[in-house]
Amino acid sequence: MMRILLTGVSGQVGQALREPLSAFGTVITADRSTLDLSRPDHISTALDSFCPDLMVNPAAYTAVDQAEDERELAHRVNAEAPGVMARWAALHGVPMVHFSTDYVFDGSGDRPWREGDPTGPLSVYGASKLAGEAAIRDAGGSHLIIRTSWIFAATGRNFLTTIARLARERPELRIVADQFGAPTSARSIAEGLVAMLSGLSTREDETLVEMIEQRFYEADGLVHMSTSGETTWHGFAGAIVGALRARGISLPVKDLVAIETGDFPAKATRPHNSRLDMGRLQGVFGIQMPSWQDALARELEDLGSAWS
Repeated sequence: MMRILLTGVSGQVGQALREPLSAFGTVITADRSTLDLSRPDHISTALDSFCPDLMVNPAAYTAVDQAEDERELAHRVNAEAPGVMARWAALHGVPMVHFSTDYVFDGSGDRPWREGDPTGPLSVYGASKLAGEAAIRDAGGSHLIIRTSWIFAATGRNFLTTIARLARERPELRIVADQFGAPTSARSIAEGLVAMLSGLSTREDETLVEMIEQRFYEADGLVHMSTSGETTWHGFAGAIVGALRARGISLPVKDLVAIETGDFPAKATRPHNSRLDMGRLQGVFGIQMPSWQDALARELEDLGSAWS
């Protein structure tokens, strides 16, 4: 049984991964108190004490607008820290899974982004995540960077829970309708990673770690993972409100007004096109992701139960 280090356990993806990963070994959970990514110089010592066989790192600085004012902190957490982790992993022969974002792209065009497309982040957050990807690759160890998009869950602070709350408080919501992507539940990401690991059949002369390393190599260390289909934030909000009402939940909101990105001022520039191509995910790992509508329905079951 492997020792699996899981970071960011208070975040959406970390929480979703905690239980499923236990099927593959002992999960060592690390939060900020035991692995502070804002202090990269302390990371190697912590990793020595954890002694993992596999590292899974969903932890990140994710305050997109705040990062414009906290560039140094965002870079430490999203770039320097993953680099330190990756160098430790390379030195000790430990595969590393790291989560990144659609924000590494400039959002141009209207076709889904492939892994090999040119990057061009528009924000400090996006630039810090791209720098983290580069640091992991430069470390030279076995790794898989998973880019995903528009993460949500039935708990925590995210678009789903925010819209659900505001729909109970306001008669009108103004929602951006010119950014396109696939809302991706933390649960679907966790299930995708678990499917990757479950699909590795070991031979007598190969360990699971060796099989993981081989498959990461076949994927060139990078894969896109989001739900299938596409919508806008306005479309996503409409689906949330409609589904909650269909479940008998009374909502005062009457109008969902479609607005453009420029009508909603924010410090950080968001990409207009966050679509991700998942051909490599299916080709290398044989994984077909659920639609964003199906992923939303599953989260709404949990959210609706909490309100009933």
